[in-house]
Amino acid sequence: MRSGRVRLDRAVVQGFYDRMRVVAPAAYGAIERDRADDPGRAFPETACGRLAGSLDAAGLRALGMWAHHWCMRFYDDDTRVGLRLVRQIAGRGGLGWTADEVRWLLDQSYAAGPAAAHRFTLPLAAAAELPPGALPEWRDEAPEWPRLLAG
Repeated sequence: MRSGRVRLDRAVVQGFYDRMRVVAPAAYGAIERDRADDPGRAFPETACGRLAGSLDAAGLRALGMWAHHWCMRFYDDDTRVGLRLVRQIAGRGGLGWTADEVRWLLDQSYAAGPAAAHRFTLPLAAAAELPPGALPEWRDEAPEWPRLLAG
């Protein structure tokens, strides 16, 4: 690790974007439907909840990565529905997160900056599922963790 940064292989990062593109249309549609619906509805009864419930672990990780990325890029917009989706995915254990996925999520979080108050919700939940030592450069204090270069 040179200068405190980890570079993710371009093919790995492209694979993340390819997986996210598969879920993006359904995710965007679900978020838009939920924005127009009753905000007090129980998550499993929402469009996002039904979409999340229909996916296997790999699909749910891709959905989480897409929703996280979407919320970080468009944080100034109304992202409450997207943040709810991210929190719900972060609360699910056993999704099989990889160290590269977690590194990518953390990189997205650091790129978003401190205005995105919930930017570490999903990456820290995903990191907690990794075995000890999977992120040797990671420290428990997220703000101290070096920014990663994704791609």
